[in-house]
Amino acid sequence: MLVQRLGAPSDFDPLLERIRDARIVMIGESTHGTYDYYRLREQLTRRLVAELGFSFVAVEGDWPDCERVHRSVTAADGLADPRSALELFERWPTWMWANAEVARFARWLRAWNSERPEDRRTGFHGLDVYSLWESMQAIFDYLGEEDPTSLEAAQEAYRCFEPYGRKPEEYGDASRFVSARCEEEVVRLLTRTREQAAADGPDRFSTWQNAEVVAGAERYYRAMVGGGPESWNVRDVHMADTLDRLLDLHGPDARAVVWAHNTHVGDARATDMADAGMTNLGQLARERHGTDDVVLVGFGSYRGTTVAAPRWGSPPEVMVVPPARPGSVERRLHELMPDRAVLVFGGPDQPGWVTDQLDHRAIGVVYDPSFESWGNYVPTRLGERYDAFVWCDETRALHPLPAEAAPGELETYPAGV
Repeated sequence: MLVQRLGAPSDFDPLLERIRDARIVMIGESTHGTYDYYRLREQLTRRLVAELGFSFVAVEGDWPDCERVHRSVTAADGLADPRSALELFERWPTWMWANAEVARFARWLRAWNSERPEDRRTGFHGLDVYSLWESMQAIFDYLGEEDPTSLEAAQEAYRCFEPYGRKPEEYGDASRFVSARCEEEVVRLLTRTREQAAADGPDRFSTWQNAEVVAGAERYYRAMVGGGPESWNVRDVHMADTLDRLLDLHGPDARAVVWAHNTHVGDARATDMADAGMTNLGQLARERHGTDDVVLVGFGSYRGTTVAAPRWGSPPEVMVVPPARPGSVERRLHELMPDRAVLVFGGPDQPGWVTDQLDHRAIGVVYDPSFESWGNYVPTRLGERYDAFVWCDETRALHPLPAEAAPGELETYPAGV
């Protein structure tokens, strides 16, 4: 194991050496509201783009919202300022991506891309599954202009979902009755748009991806009603499938940076998630692409502040993250590590706290610090879950933009992540 104190972007050199020719680098976070994670992730990603030629950044966000950001950072007829695209995010929790830290990275990425030919510009894409209505509207907008003959399939799918308004969880409840299901309509829509996407062009691909989102959302909300791990697995498989489609879109030499929560990035087989029948994005990437082509990077801290909400749909608050509990990964690193460090795992003589199972903190968009004594931790074998780990002993909350969540449909992350 190698430990490097972090003080400047150049201190990521040992991690870049570990990455070398990897095709996929997944960079996590143990909260969705911490400035230090976003800032360090930005510094690392800039180096991956500028020095190693990574092709796109794919995030735990909705495809339509992130498509606006993508068009802005690649100067493809989008908003001139990526911050304006981020301020249009409406789905709660908006602060995950509509924040000053992401805006700074997106502005840098637009400037970087402006000096490169169109076919070598670095993209910004969303992997997630929730944007059923937004994706449906994007399909209508495209087909109305480019392929009116395909509108019928889209209209059939829309009419099937329409009785449930913008509350797909009500569709999930109703889907317990066979007559309420929209599977056939969605399959017809997906088949039609997949055929059309065979032609070149980003608009065609985006329409196909929006149809994949509609199909994934239909499966997700139907699975959510039954409880258990199935809805989580539907979501992470959708994200893994989207990542693979993006790699194909960007070409045989494409390389991807993924930003998502540790619970998606870190291999589920090194946690108790596997015992519960859950898979995740990091595990799927290793299985599909091989461990040499995938590098998983976790993040963690001992204490600080973060942005989260006390309940679903509530406005975000700056919350205190108390010191990590005894026996946890974070308590051990607090005792052993400098204030900031990057740890690159590997080699025969790794310490017990790397190979043994210890509790590892995970804070979602909904957070109650009083639960720290019994919740918010995932039993983890750190050196198996990640290839590297970025440590920040004390952290600060990020800075949300003035973006407001639209009324209606809310996020439904299992366990708040």
